[in-house]
Amino acid sequence: MPYPSANEARLALDRLLPTGISERSAWAVDILTAFASLRIPALAENLCATIAIIAQESSFQADPPVPGLAHIVWQEIERRRERYAIPKVVLDLALLKSSPDGRTYRARIDALRTEKQMNALYEEMISELPAGRMLLGGYNPVRTGGPMQVSVTFAEEQVRNRPYPYTRRDSIRDQVFTRRGGVYFGVAMLLDYPAAYSQMLYRFADFNAGRYSSRNAAFQSSVARLSGSPLALDGDLLRYSDGSPAAEASDTQRAIQSLRVRLNLSEAEILRDLKLEKSFAFEQTPLYQRLYALADAAGAGKRPRELLPRIDLKSPKISRRLTTEWFARRVDERYRNCLERNVPAT
Repeated sequence: MPYPSANEARLALDRLLPTGISERSAWAVDILTAFASLRIPALAENLCATIAIIAQESSFQADPPVPGLAHIVWQEIERRRERYAIPKVVLDLALLKSSPDGRTYRARIDALRTEKQMNALYEEMISELPAGRMLLGGYNPVRTGGPMQVSVTFAEEQVRNRPYPYTRRDSIRDQVFTRRGGVYFGVAMLLDYPAAYSQMLYRFADFNAGRYSSRNAAFQSSVARLSGSPLALDGDLLRYSDGSPAAEASDTQRAIQSLRVRLNLSEAEILRDLKLEKSFAFEQTPLYQRLYALADAAGAGKRPRELLPRIDLKSPKISRRLTTEWFARRVDERYRNCLERNVPAT
């Protein structure tokens, strides 16, 4: 049950937060403000889920350092220089130009430690360098950031649907890299959507792979079983291009189309329902309900409605093989440790 008062929620959060973090009271304020703004109940389970993600993604650092960040940036700049056929000597001279803080751009790249610094530097390079707009215009490699490593695209979409609770003078992109903004958008990503999961574990997987990925991976598993088609259980039912369903059918879509007679659905009706894969409403579609009716009848019992997606994580920041399942289980371990701290002082 939710805590009966704001003061009790604050006391509970003080118990739940790990020991030894700096600016403890500020973290508590930002977490509770996000919950209040999004009207999410301050349950121990919800608070611990948030704490577990922050601990995993940043160890409670608002702007966590990224090992080898300068090397990552240099590699990307070189790739784009070659792509646009900019002579190396021209780029080298441009990067020796003094930036607004007095250092050369080359020196600032070499000194990069955090994504917030990298984001600010890219924005300055685009507007200030002679070749900046050609080299980097419309391209900023920082797509996630802040204490919960939230997607900038998600944050920008979030403010189109809900009012942002803080007064701001900068962009939503910049807000993602602050403690309060990063926490607000992270809580929204993690908890501000309906899901019928039996465990928080599947929300943790969704946080990493995208909303409803755990539900959709289970759906793919049943599609594969019925159709006999081997499918990647990644939670993506359609192919996408620039955020919209692509004209080319996905493997999952083709496997479902092979079942259309048994489902009593046309290809157009199947596509109509698949377009709802990123929403809770997908579970109410004829496709979802008829496919599971077939799958349940064909097996020894009810097929699972949730499954950890099988995704290898790829990023310049990742130096070893990691998966969405690894992420979800690691966060779930932190979550359960947090719940064990939920013992009121006597």
